[in-house]
Amino acid sequence: MLVTLCRTVILYVLVLLTFRILGKRQVGELQPADLVITLLLSEILVIPMQDTQIPLINTFIPVLVLIGLEILISVVSIKSIKFRNLLQGNSLIVIRNGVLDQKQLKRLRFTVDDLLEALRKKDIFDIAEVQYAIVETDGTLSVLLKPPYRAPQAQALHAQENNDGIPCVVISDGRIIQSDFKECGMSPPKLEKLLRSKNIEVKNIMLMTVDKSGNTNIIQKEDEK
Repeated sequence: MLVTLCRTVILYVLVLLTFRILGKRQVGELQPADLVITLLLSEILVIPMQDTQIPLINTFIPVLVLIGLEILISVVSIKSIKFRNLLQGNSLIVIRNGVLDQKQLKRLRFTVDDLLEALRKKDIFDIAEVQYAIVETDGTLSVLLKPPYRAPQAQALHAQENNDGIPCVVISDGRIIQSDFKECGMSPPKLEKLLRSKNIEVKNIMLMTVDKSGNTNIIQKEDEK
């Protein structure tokens, strides 16, 4: 009995340390790779907790291997956008400028009822109020409402709001992202001209977003010390 208790405590601490090393993303945003790691850890740790005949070292080794794989995958994902997209997929727009994209729904195997349910969870009961709806890589839904519904204060003041669209990521971690160029009216020549006017190079940009009105937000990389 005492042996079982001790093994359970040791394995419990091992699980806590493992998730501490892997980071909060494991718990809050289960990407496909994260889900696989979580399932494997649960299977590996349950057996030695019940079977006291299995040496604990036989549990530590596969856990350490999984931690190493997760760290390696995370590092490669940071360095390679193609690998990250292959592993995690891309966010998909299912409502664009108030129009439902049925092809994207079929691609995601989403029904209209699934979409309406996700909108209701965000307190949106009329799909006509939505300008953009994006299914993120972790399966959650992000929503941008049409201008009249975004800010009740502006509606009450009869203030006119510009339809700037959704800010698009055009540069991420020093790499140009052309997949969303059409959403913000961007093109390689326009981007080059914009960067030249701001006297900044692509490699020095951590994040750059642009909307249809040309509003730009640039976050430069911090100097490595």
